[in-house]
Amino acid sequence: MENKERIAIYPGSFDPLTNGHVDIIERGLKIFDKVIIAVLYNPAKTALFSVDERLDMIRKSFSSHSNQSSIIIDSFGGLLVDYARQKNAVAIIRGMRAISDFESEFQMALMNRRLSRDVQTIFLMTGLRWIFISSSIIKEVARFGGDISGMAPHPVKCKMKEKFPLLNEK
Repeated sequence: MENKERIAIYPGSFDPLTNGHVDIIERGLKIFDKVIIAVLYNPAKTALFSVDERLDMIRKSFSSHSNQSSIIIDSFGGLLVDYARQKNAVAIIRGMRAISDFESEFQMALMNRRLSRDVQTIFLMTGLRWIFISSSIIKEVARFGGDISGMAPHPVKCKMKEKFPLLNEK
């Protein structure tokens, strides 16, 4: 019997990475042998950070993680299921903060299932302490100089200071 690694993909824009994302990744690592953090390149969306900047922030955020060898950081464009097949992934991890996330996530999961029956979608509820955090909220708070400590990893906070000078004043 073949001992196949259980690989999951955690896709997202990660513009920027939040502590809520980190929580989902760490919990995913308890279920799967490897988690690929896959930054989506979507030319239809205007991002604050380039894909390279996001990859760099994620790398720095996990550089001293205890389970670093099980974390793969990558980017992709196109269909997620095609990328999953390419990486021999058995699952896609999706984080959910609230019931409002469910409808669009459920629709995407059903489409992915239709396109590839070999890749399962796993929904993980965000930890209660991160339920109010999103990349959009962190960007908004930072834009107006609010303190984002404890909501995003330190490398993200440092990069946010470059983008939003008001953050440097506090």
